Amino acid sequence: MENIFTDEYFMKKALQEAEMAFERDEIPVGAVVVVNNQVIARSHNLTELLNDVTAHAEMQAITSAANFLGGKYLKDCTLYVTLEPCQMCAGALYWSQISRIVFGASDAKRGYRTLGTQLHPKTEVKLGVLENECAVLIKNFFLKKR
Repeated sequence: MENIFTDEYFMKKALQEAEMAFERDEIPVGAVVVVNNQVIARSHNLTELLNDVTAHAEMQAITSAANFLGGKYLKDCTLYVTLEPCQMCAGALYWSQISRIVFGASDAKRGYRTLGTQLHPKTEVKLGVLENECAVLIKNFFLKKR
């Protein structure tokens, strides 16, 4: 029997969150945290709604997942996020000791890799999952703004 719980499957869940952000006029970034093929946290950017520059999708997902698990470390968890995490989110992900990060679109200007931010040494990273779909949503958002 084929495993339906692929990286693409969970990235589609993150994309659904990003689409909700788009509809709410938030920068369309969505995230889900998964453990044992179960989504334990889902979120999208809320910076406009909350007037909070730290209310990125990843930050919301980290908090929600930690609450679900009853502890601050996200070992054995995977974060699926539609856009490469920024420096702030990468720092929080470092401290969470998340086991794996999967992201869709790269962020050449503000992504953690461009800025040289380090993740936890045990964190595995996979990039480019549904990259086109993730990038198109972001591009359409900013085209609408201009």
